Amino acid sequence: MENNECDKCCNKKTHRAEEEKKLLNNRLSRIEGQIKGVRKMIGEDAYCNDVLIQLSAIENSVKSLSNQILENHLYTCIARDMENGKVGTIDEIISLFKRFNK
Repeated sequence: MENNECDKCCNKKTHRAEEEKKLLNNRLSRIEGQIKGVRKMIGEDAYCNDVLIQLSAIENSVKSLSNQILENHLYTCIARDMENGKVGTIDEIISLFKRFNK
C-alpha cells in the first residue's frame, strides 16, 4: 500500500454497533479455531489431502467474512459518502473490487 493510499484509509474509522462487533468477532474466533485445528493436524502428521480440505474451508470462511464486511461497507460508508457528494469514494470501492478479484 502506498503512503498516500494508507493516509486515505488509515485515518478513517467505521463505528459498528456492539451486536455487529460481536457477530464479526464470533466469526473471527471460529476462523482462529480452524487455523489452530490445521496447526494441530500438521503437528500430528495428518494426510496432506485432509489438511488441504481444512485450508480450503478456512479460505471460504475468510472470503465469507470479507463479503459480509464489504456488503456492510457498501450499505453504510459508501452510501453515506455518496449522499454527501463524496464521489471520490468510487475510487476506493473500485480499488477494493480489484483487490478482491486478484
